[in-house]
Amino acid sequence: MEVVTIILVLLLAVVLSGFVSRALPLPIPRPLIQIAFGAALGFLTDYTVPLNPELFFLLFLPPLLFLDGWRIPREDLLKDGKTVVELALGLVVFTVVGMGFFINWLIPAMPLAVAFALAAVLSPTDPIAVSAIAQRVPIPKRMMHILEGESLLNDASGLVCMRFAVAAALTGSFSLYDASLDFLWVAFGGLAIGVGVTWGVTKLKDMISERLGEDVGSQILISLLIPFGAYLAAEHLHCSGILAAVAAGITMSVVETSGRALAVTRIRRNSVWDTIQFAANGIIFVLLGEQLPSILASAAGTVELTGHHEPWWLVVYVVAINLGLAVLRFVWVWVSFRLTLARSGGRREAPHWRLVAAMSLAGVRGAITLAGILTLPLALTHGEPFPARDLAIFLAMGVIICSLLAASIALPLLLRGLEMPAEPGKEAAVDAAR
Repeated sequence: MEVVTIILVLLLAVVLSGFVSRALPLPIPRPLIQIAFGAALGFLTDYTVPLNPELFFLLFLPPLLFLDGWRIPREDLLKDGKTVVELALGLVVFTVVGMGFFINWLIPAMPLAVAFALAAVLSPTDPIAVSAIAQRVPIPKRMMHILEGESLLNDASGLVCMRFAVAAALTGSFSLYDASLDFLWVAFGGLAIGVGVTWGVTKLKDMISERLGEDVGSQILISLLIPFGAYLAAEHLHCSGILAAVAAGITMSVVETSGRALAVTRIRRNSVWDTIQFAANGIIFVLLGEQLPSILASAAGTVELTGHHEPWWLVVYVVAINLGLAVLRFVWVWVSFRLTLARSGGRREAPHWRLVAAMSLAGVRGAITLAGILTLPLALTHGEPFPARDLAIFLAMGVIICSLLAASIALPLLLRGLEMPAEPGKEAAVDAAR
C-alpha cells in the first residue's frame, strides 16, 4: 500500500509542477520545479524512495529513449551524423580523460580510478533533460537535432568507460585492449538487438493484423512492450540496453513509414505515449529532488574526505567541475564545428563563439548520470568501503542541478538572434519550401 501511495504522490507532484511552470512569469524549466517539489517531499514528509539503479534504468529509460529515437527526424539525424558521432564518442573519451585528471588534481583524496569513474558518468548528456530544457528555451531546430542525436548515442560510451574505471578501482588493473573489445560488443550488440527485436515484432504484428484485423488496444500495448523487450534482451547478452532502446525507436520510425497502422491507432497511440513521456520525465526529476535530503545530510561527513571541514567547499568543487566540463565541451565543439564547415565546402572560418557556447551549455546532465553514479559498488573486493563513494554521488547530483540552472539562465541569452551555420543548398531549399 505504501508503494502505491508513493507513486500517487509522485504523480501528483508532476501534475502540480506542470501548473506551476505555466503560471510563473519567468521561463523556469519544468525539471527545476520538479526537483524543488521532490526536495520538498523529502524534507517535509516521511516518504522515502530507495533508488535501485537497475530498477530505475528498467522502468524509465527504455520507453523514454525509445520514444526519442522514434520521433527524432531521421533525415536531420543523418545530415549531421558525423558531428553527432564526434560528440557522442570522441567528446566522451576526451571528457573522461580530461576531467578524470582534473578531478583527481582538484580533490587528491579521491583516487584516480574513482575520479575517472565520476568523469565517465558525467560525460553523457541526457536526452530527457535536453528535451525538458527545449520546452521553455527556443533552441534552433538543427541544433536541437544534434543535441538529441548526441544524447541518444553517448550513453553507451560513457557507461562503458565508467565500468572499466570501477573495475580498475576494484582490481587495480586496466586493459585498453579488453576495454576496446568490450565497447564494440556493448555498442554494436545493443544496436543490432534493438533493430532485430523491433523489426521482428512489427513484421509479426503486421502479419497477424492482415489476417485477423487490427485491434487498437493490442497495437498500443505492443508499442509499449517493444522498448522493454529490446532493453532486457540486450542486458541479458551483456550489451547496451540503452542503445538497444534507442535503436528500437529509430527502427520503429522506419517500419512505420509504410503506414499500415490505422489512423485511429496512430492517434490513440500518440496520446498514450505523450502521457507516458510527461509522467515519466516528471517522476525522474521529482525523484532526483527527493534524494537531496539524504545526500545533504551526509554532506558534513562527505566534505571531511576532501581534507576540509566547511561544507561550502562541496559547492566550490561542483562549480569547478561544471566549469571544467564546459571548457572541455567548448573546445571540442569548436573543433568539431570547424571540421564540419570545412567538409561542407563552406567558408573556412571559426563558428561564432555564441553558437559554440550555446552548444556547450546545452549539454545538460540528468537521469543517466544519476542512475549511473548510484551503481558504484558499496565495497571493494576485500570488503573495504568503496573510496569516496558518497563524495562522488554528491558531486554528480550537484553537477546535474548546476548544469540545468546554467542552461536555463544562459541559453536564452546566447541564442537570442543566433543562426546556425548555413546548410548545403539542397537541405536549405527543402527547409525554405517547408
